[in-house]
Amino acid sequence: QVQLVESGGGLVQAGGSLRLSCATSGLTFNNWAIGWFRQAPGKEREFIGTASWSGGGTYYENSLKDRFTISKDNSLKTVYLDLSSLEPEDTAVYYCAASSSAYTARPSRYPYWGQGTQVTVSS
Repeated sequence: QVQLVESGGGLVQAGGSLRLSCATSGLTFNNWAIGWFRQAPGKEREFIGTASWSGGGTYYENSLKDRFTISKDNSLKTVYLDLSSLEPEDTAVYYCAASSSAYTARPSRYPYWGQGTQVTVSS
């Protein structure tokens, strides 16, 4: 059974940082890419970036790549999303998801999703 569990969200002041974690289980790692998305109230789900397990590469939404960084720990089967210079507009539920397609930004290409973790940025 595939499971993805996000953690690390919370309340942070503008300009602050957070590290989100996505712990995975049930995946054959080398065959999957892990993506991060976010969804603010009343808005569509937005792609942040994705990391391929086998190739080690990452791919980001251009507007976010200067502040958000994806990394992974193969031994822990965990993917991280480091958020920096946070702004109130970054307030959203952040999700990780697994796809067999590398470097895709389309939510429909991710069959497995975590439950999400709330990030709230105060001004």
